[in-house]
Order: sequence, then C-alpha cells, then structure tokens
Amino acid sequence: MLTVPSADGTEVRAYDEGQGPAIVMLHPGLDAGTRPKRLAALLTPRHRVLRLIRRQYRLDLKPRKTTVAQEVQDAVAVAQSTGGPVLLYGHSDGGVVALEALAAAPASFAGAVIFEPAAVIDANEPLAGKGGAVLLQARALLAQGKPGKAIGVFLRETIELKPWQASLTAFLVGIYPHYRRLVGAQLDSLEALDQLGVRLDTYSRITVPTVLLGGDRGPAHIARRLNAVAEAMPHARKVVMPGRDHGADLKAPKEVAAVIEALARECLASRS
Repeated sequence: MLTVPSADGTEVRAYDEGQGPAIVMLHPGLDAGTRPKRLAALLTPRHRVLRLIRRQYRLDLKPRKTTVAQEVQDAVAVAQSTGGPVLLYGHSDGGVVALEALAAAPASFAGAVIFEPAAVIDANEPLAGKGGAVLLQARALLAQGKPGKAIGVFLRETIELKPWQASLTAFLVGIYPHYRRLVGAQLDSLEALDQLGVRLDTYSRITVPTVLLGGDRGPAHIARRLNAVAEAMPHARKVVMPGRDHGADLKAPKEVAAVIEALARECLASRS
C-alpha cells in the first residue's frame, strides 16, 4: 500500500502493484479501489499500477463531504510520488476526477484513458435531477435504513438502467454490507459532480494525449456525455467498444487493458 500526503495534509492511499512505468487508476462509484483489481492484474506484468482509494469513498474520512478538487489533489499527489509523468485511468465519476487532474496538473501525466466520464454537460440537466430530486429521495430512503432502495433510485433516475437491472443491483447492494456502507458516499459523489458543473471549456484546453473510451450498449445519456467531452477535446481520440457497456472493465477487462496498454506504449515507452 502506498501512502502519500495530499495538498491539504490528508493521507492518500493507493494499492501499489507491479513494476515499470506507472499507471494511476481512479475507480468508479460504489467502490473503494477494489473494482479495478482484475484490470490492474493484466497491466502489472509491464507496469507499476497504483489503484487509488478515492477520498470520496474512504469511510474512515466520512462524514465529511469531499469535493472533486480534493480528489484531484489526491490523484496529483500519487502521480508526483512516482517521480515522473504517469498514465492516468479514470472510470465514470473517477473519469471526471481524471479529466480535472489533467487540466489542473498536465505535467504530471503522460497520457490518459477516460472510460465514460460522468460529466455534467448541460447546466439545465443536473445528474441529481431538477432541484436535486434524486438526492432528496435517495437520502430519505438511506435515512430510513433502506440503502438498497436508495441506490435503486440513483440507478433508475441518474444512471437510467432498465427497471429490472436497477432492481437486481439494488437487491445485491442491499444484502452485501460492503456495498451498503458505500451508498451514502455514492450519493455524496453525485452531489459533488453537480456542484462542479459543466466543465467542457476547461476540458477543451487539455492537450495531454487522451483516449475517451466507451461502449455502445449502455444508456443513451452515457454516450451523450462521452460525445460531448470528445467534441470539446480536439486533441483526444474516442474509442467505442462494440457490444460493451459501463461494466466493460469487469466483463471484458482484456479489451479495456489493451486500450490502456496501447496508449502506454505511445506515452511511456521512453520510461520503460
């Protein structure tokens, strides 16, 4: 486990595996750094992989609210601790943190793969719904001791999963203590993304080599967000995996790893 201080003195933690040019991974929601484990295992034969345990999902730091800016500081601190520019990978809300890190500290990153970032692309369409309706409903259910139902609201209204998919996932979250404990953090992340707002103009100034990765089987709004970010970033390259969705990192980790490896060869070859 790597531990380094962030800019505000908070201890940042990251799983530290493998050797070689470094890759920093920012996991998606409802996780604490374990979801990218299989993906990281495909990369560690040739790379040092640092799986950040994102501050937003650190239960030892709750109940304090976490901003995207704080998570950016954490990612930059881990990258800089390696002694050289790293390749950055971010997924969903972790993808937004990755984009913000590229904008804030471009010298710290040699390249990035951003998998379906949960970016706000229209100020009139917040992720939490008009007036924060999703947050209000989900937090009320969480306060009643119903984390499964709370995450179900989030999955149906924000992620726009099909009702049966949302119900199944909500059931699984409800019966596993690990996921139940992370529901509040997921809702906090939703609020933090809406507070960050539309940042497409900022992303348009990113020149770090970037692959914007997605699938063609997810909800339509996910594709819209990916397309909006791609249109805003003239230096980025969009890659769409046929037959894949937001869970491609779990269902097809070799395909995602291949995209990361390809960019690593371009950006990190001189550091091998």
